[in-house]
Parts: sequence; structure tokens; C-alpha cells
Amino acid sequence: MASRSSSSRRQGGFAYLWTLMLVAFMGVGLTIAADLYATAMRRDKERELLFIGHEFRHALEAYNKANGAGQYPLTLEELLKDPRFPNAKRHLRRLYNDPITGKPDWALVLQQGRIVGIRSTSTKRPIKQDNFDDDDAGLAKKPRYADWIFAYPYDLFIVPQNAEAKR
Repeated sequence: MASRSSSSRRQGGFAYLWTLMLVAFMGVGLTIAADLYATAMRRDKERELLFIGHEFRHALEAYNKANGAGQYPLTLEELLKDPRFPNAKRHLRRLYNDPITGKPDWALVLQQGRIVGIRSTSTKRPIKQDNFDDDDAGLAKKPRYADWIFAYPYDLFIVPQNAEAKR
């Protein structure tokens, strides 16, 4: 009878070890899954930032070309309702929040007091560093989202390559 109880104790010990290993593997698996989820969420926010940046760029282009004056808006609200026209002329449907910060805290890119572009205020490092569309080629290899400038025209702040070579 003593031999039965010692063998069942040994089997109970093995079951306990297997349970501990199972819990450890589940913890590691959940950590990896959480990291993958967080990366996927950041990539989604980057895609949303690119979409919103393009919306603002197209709105600035429409505003600039609207009455042939070649002007840029003084405020973002002018993109919602252009004050140069008696009827409501909209270049942008709504003022979007910055998807990276979650707030409507865009940094405005100004020239002569007028808005020529927007950029995020986030200092986080972007995941996407390359393979941008031609209009977004200036966003490649930027160290933070705040360096992603969405301006009209898209190459307004891109230094030509032959000008870099002269430096």
C-alpha cells in the first residue's frame, strides 16, 4: 500500500510541473500576441495618418485653386467653409483628429502666415520608413511622426537631390 501512495505522489508532482510549464508557455504566448496586436494597431494608425494627411493636402489644393487666386487658408476652419464664396464651399468634410495622438492638435506648416500644410505633433518613431507613394516620398526615413509634413504642393519642403549634392 505504501508503494501505491508514493507512485501517485510522483505522478501528482509531474502533473504540477506540466501545469506550471503550461502556464509559463501561455504567458509567453500572450506576451507575443499582445506585442503583435500593438504593432498592428500602430500600423493602422499610420495608415490613417497617411489618409488624413492626403485629405488635408487635397483640401489645401482645392482651396488654392478655387478662385484662381492661388491663396492658402489662414485657419483650418476655412477649409470647412471657404469665406471667399457667398455659398458654402467645402474643401474638407471635417477637421480630423491626429490618429497618433488622438487629439485635434495638428502642427500647422505656415508660409507668410498662411497654412500650406499640416503635421502630427507626435514624437514617436514611425514603423513605416520606406516604400511610400511618389507624393509621400519626402516622408521616407523620418525619425518621428512630427517630421511627416503633408503640404500642397507635396514637394514644397523636399530638398532636390542635386541641391543636396552641392552642400
